[in-house]
Order: sequence, then C-alpha cells, then structure tokens
Amino acid sequence: MDIDDLKAFADALKEKHELPGGGGSEAQITQILPRLLESFKDRDWLDVATQAEASLPDRGVRPDIAVYVNGLVCGYIEVKAPGRGADPAKFTGEHDKEQWRRLQGLPNLVYTDGFEWALYRRGERPDGQPLFRLRGDMFTRGGKAVTQKDADALAGLLRDFLGWQPVVPHNPAFLASYLAPLAHLLRSEVENSLSVEKSAVSLLAEDWRGCFFPNASDAQFADAYAQTVTYAMLLARLSGAEELDPDSAARALDKSNGVLAQALRQFSHERVHSEVRFIFDLIRRSLKALKPHVLLKSNPELWLYFYEDFLAAYDPNLRKDHGVYYTPREVVELQIRLSDELLEKKFSKKLGFADEGVTFLDPAVGTGTYPVAAVKHGLNKVRDRYGQAEVVSRAQHMAKNISGFEILMGAYAVAHLRLRKALEGAMNEKRDEGEPAHELGDKLRIFLVDTLSDPHEKPDKLTLEHVVLAEEHAAAQKVKNKGDILVCVGNPPYDRQTIEAGDAVQERKGGWVRFGSGGEGGQDRQSIFAAFTDPVVKAGEGVHLKSLYNDYVYFWRWALWRMYEQQENGGIVTFITASSYLAGKGFIGMREVMRRTFDEIWIIDLGGDSRGARRSPNVFNIQTPVAIAIGVRGSNPSSGTPAKVRYARIDADTPERKRARLDEI
Repeated sequence: MDIDDLKAFADALKEKHELPGGGGSEAQITQILPRLLESFKDRDWLDVATQAEASLPDRGVRPDIAVYVNGLVCGYIEVKAPGRGADPAKFTGEHDKEQWRRLQGLPNLVYTDGFEWALYRRGERPDGQPLFRLRGDMFTRGGKAVTQKDADALAGLLRDFLGWQPVVPHNPAFLASYLAPLAHLLRSEVENSLSVEKSAVSLLAEDWRGCFFPNASDAQFADAYAQTVTYAMLLARLSGAEELDPDSAARALDKSNGVLAQALRQFSHERVHSEVRFIFDLIRRSLKALKPHVLLKSNPELWLYFYEDFLAAYDPNLRKDHGVYYTPREVVELQIRLSDELLEKKFSKKLGFADEGVTFLDPAVGTGTYPVAAVKHGLNKVRDRYGQAEVVSRAQHMAKNISGFEILMGAYAVAHLRLRKALEGAMNEKRDEGEPAHELGDKLRIFLVDTLSDPHEKPDKLTLEHVVLAEEHAAAQKVKNKGDILVCVGNPPYDRQTIEAGDAVQERKGGWVRFGSGGEGGQDRQSIFAAFTDPVVKAGEGVHLKSLYNDYVYFWRWALWRMYEQQENGGIVTFITASSYLAGKGFIGMREVMRRTFDEIWIIDLGGDSRGARRSPNVFNIQTPVAIAIGVRGSNPSSGTPAKVRYARIDADTPERKRARLDEI
C-alpha cells in the first residue's frame, strides 16, 4: 500500500458520503475497506482476500470483516461508525461494551471508524503500534485530505496485521486461557446461526438432540459445538495430525475416540462450516502452530488442571453449574484407598480395582481423575504381587471394567486421553528398548451422556451417518440399566437451583431422577425422587423441600437406584459432596433411604464453611462445606436393620493441613 492506495480509499469514502442519504456509516466503510487491504497483493506478495458481513447488531458479535492471507484466516476487522473511534475503553453503549468483551480475546483484531485505527492482540495494543488517527476530513476532501505520513502509519499497522503468525503458548495454563476466548466466540457464532430458521447449524442441532441430549437447549448445543471443535482439534494435533482440516483431524482421532472424531466430521459439514467458518478456521490455524512435543514435555500432569483453567476463562457460570473444580489428590486417593479396603474385606477382592469382577463407575467423571487414580492404585497392587508381566493383561481387563459418564464435551475428551495414557503408560512402564509398545485394543468406556436423563430413552436415528453416535448412546444406556457395578465413586456437581416465582423460561434441573419419564407432569407416577421427598412431607417439613433441589442430591438418588435397585450383588458408593444432607430437615427422606439401603456408612465431614458461625478452611476453592461418604452393602443385606453410621470430622487451620490429614486415614 502507498499514498495512492490511501487516496483511492479516501476518494471512495467521499463518493459514498455524497450519495443521497449517504451521511457516512460503518456499512459504507465495510464495503470499500477490502480494496485497501487487497492493495498489499502486488507490493507485498501477499494473497489477501476478505469476507465481509454487513454490520447487524442483532447477530451478536460477529466481526465485520474476516481477512485471509495465502488461504488461511489472518484476523478480523471491526468497523465502527465514523466518529465512534477505535478505542473500546471510550465506548459508552452497552452493545459496544459487550461486543468488545467478547472480541478482545482474538489474537489479531483491528478496530477502525475509517479515521481512527488500532491493532489489538488479545485485548492489548502491541508495542510499536499505538492508536492513531487520519487527521484530514476524507468525507469532504477525499484523497486531498491524506498525507504521506498518514499512508506510512496505516501501512505499518496493516502490514503488522497481515503478517500475523499464531504464537500459541506452550504452558498448559496459558494455552487454556488462549483457547477459551476463541471457543467462546465460536459458541456465539453457533448461537447466531441457530437463530436463523432452517440454517444448517439448526438442522445439525436437531440431529445432535436425537442422538444424545433430547432436551438440550440451543445454548447447550452451541456450547457442545464449541467445545467439540476446540478439543477435537487440540487432541488431533497432540495425536500427531500435521494438517488440521476436519478430515485429517478426525482420522487422527478415529483410533482413540471415534465419537469425538465423528462429531467433528458432522460439525464441520460443508454447509455447517460455511455458517461458522470465521472462528472455526482461526482455532484451526492457531492449533496448527502448536508444537506437541514442547507442550507435552512442559508438564507431565498437563491435563490435571487444564480443563478447569479452560472453563474458568471460557464460562465461569458453566463451570459453577457443572461443578468443574479440581478434586484434590488427597481426597481422590482417600476415596479410592478406602473403597479398595472394602473390596478386599467385604468382597474378597485381593487386587482391589484390578481384581476379577470389579466393575467401576464414575457418573460425573469430569476429566477422569477418579478412574486414573483407580488404575494406578489397582495396577500398583498387581505389580507388587505378580510383577510387571501381569500388568499388561490386568490393564486391558480394567479398561473393559471402568465406566464413566460426562455431559461436557471438553471434559469427556480429556477423560479419554488421561485414562488411555494411564493404562498404556502402566503397560509400557518397563518395556525394553526396541520392544513394540503395548496398546489398548478396545475403546474406552467413557460415555458422552447426561447421567440424570431417562435411562430407557432410545436415540431417534440409527442411520449410517449417525451410527457411531447412536452406538455410544446405546452403550451408555446399557451401563445405566444392566450389568453389575461393584463401585460407584466420584465428585458429582453440587449446585442448588433457585428459580424465581413465575420464571417459565429456566429449565428445572434433575432430569429423569426428579421428573420421571413423563417430564414434570409425570413426577407422581414415575419419579424415583419421591423416595427422598415423601418422608419430608409426611413429617410436616415440606417447607424445607427446596434444599433437596441440588445436583448432588439427584446424583445420590441415581446412584442408590442404579447400585441397589437395578442389581442385587451389593456394592460400594462413595461421593464427596456438599454436606447439607447430614442434618438438614429437608433431607429426612434422603437419610432414611441411605440408612435403609446400606449395611454400613462412614462419614468424613471436612467442614469448609466460610460464611457461617463455625468457619473452617475448605479443601476445595469453594465456600460450600463438604463431606465424604462411603456406603457399603453386601450381597445379602440385613433386611430391616438400619445401617451403622460412623462419623468423623476433620479440622485444621489451613486447607493444606486438612488435606494432609486425609493421607493419615
């Protein structure tokens, strides 16, 4: 670009302004700005192309112009009305403020009102590129209003913009923060397309509901789309994919996670991709710059906090609603260790989780922390008793006996990766140099499913295109209904839902557990939750029922149903949850069912109330008091005899000391 190119831009702006009803608008600038960008083709040997959208405030936060260099997305330009400026800090309108809040995470973004220009990288102006303004009045004077100094300054900014190359952080926490705003903007793109009747994205959403989540809202589907694309691309890159076009990425995932691969294929269908390609392609280009070997060697526990960091930056409310908080090592190992002790003493399973017939389920598996801990604990026992040679067969055995349910696609993808790594890592721990690596032949039994959804519901479609997804749904439903499970363990979400009177929009949580197969109207006839609520009403404490409407209570009711009403072999349930059920009046029925169901119960009250009269540090980074419960029931329970309950409270003056005490139990 030189002074003549800038003069041509100014003349075109003047011409637009002089048209009847012209007046100067961002739409006029959006129409002529691509010519200025394309002037770099001949002089800078750049193949520059643009794709412009009319500025439509009702379409959310889509940038006005997407810019492609040499066939790859380079960045975005947001055009404001002349006089609005290019400094978001000075914007006063709520729409502009919200738009900037969402766009500021982009790694390469130009704001301009035609006169004022600024380049932003993840919300900050880079060194050497200050905001500047073309001083002349281009609307009245056209090309005569600009100077060589103006052309030099603007050319420098646009060359910096067009020459951008992704610099992806290889620190796990920073990478999570880098990807989160891109995924957030992709979610917004999907929500925009869902608002268009009969769009390709809306048709895809119906297919998705038919295969997985029948009651998923548009917002929930948009979230699933954004997390699927982001994590599928990331894991494909870490699996060795050099190119990240959807087909190549899906092929890299086929062996380890066929559902994620098939979901990516569907989500990148040509028609769907055309509606959301702006951010989709930016995620693809960014992850292509990732060096897998650098990231993977940066931290051996890469995935431990990665998803929590991602979700905290991506959507803190979603993180809270689904209870995505890293479970401390000491808590996980205590639950696994005590469950192992019960397996040996009550069920004669000398190898604990690695023994024959020990089936394990985490109904809120998250990123797989509990299954990974069970694998390590069980295979350490195998190694100590029989040596490394036995580890390979036992690891393959455990892979078939461990199941997990997860509703969030990102966490689901990470759980698959971590569990496979734990199993194959143990199988190859003492492999001789040159010896072929042992690999798991079977798919892992981590399922993308809503634990609380109807266990009898069947997917709508069994077409060839959807067969992988339908098979996943069918396999998850089978685990819900059939087969003996010996241990159910985890950290289910705890979030008490409050809905204002008259709010008919917010969906009530609890799914099939609370409402039965017939929805809200079918509660009296089919709901298993009545076992928790009826005793409260009979005791005249119905006013306290609102305390029961908490995610963790639904998971407790589901676990008791699955473990002791769907099978007769007995088993162990251990959860760490909010501790409100220990004494609250609204939990009379829950305590009654637990004492009637189990033979023995151990309660480890960890306190953690930072707001009440008896304040104590929490083992989590939350304000809700928590407790660990371990319940066991043998294959021949004592009918009519309430469970023997043992209670202990752990106190300490810091979270670290409290967690350290758990290692002593």
